[in-house]
Amino acid sequence: SPRNPEQKIIKRVIALEGDIIKTIGYKKKYVKVPHGHIWVEGDHHGHSFDSNAFGPVSLGLLHARATHILWPPQRWQKLQPMLPPERKPLHREQE
Repeated sequence: SPRNPEQKIIKRVIALEGDIIKTIGYKKKYVKVPHGHIWVEGDHHGHSFDSNAFGPVSLGLLHARATHILWPPQRWQKLQPMLPPERKPLHREQE
């Protein structure tokens, strides 16, 4: 969590540095993700503590990648990389 680095949160990476993203309720309608940052969002739009609340996140705060859902047991599964089509960046800088 950018507000409390001791707290761990799991979010989906929506955009990488250089991408332009249309935000959901952030103070700016469009954001170009700065160098060394990512844009993260929870799966429950409007009810998630994510970049729409605190902005781009420093790559230095990134600790790991979630690979499986273990709890609750009825949701046990391997996670597949997936970006909802409506959340794709509007523009991606050329590498």
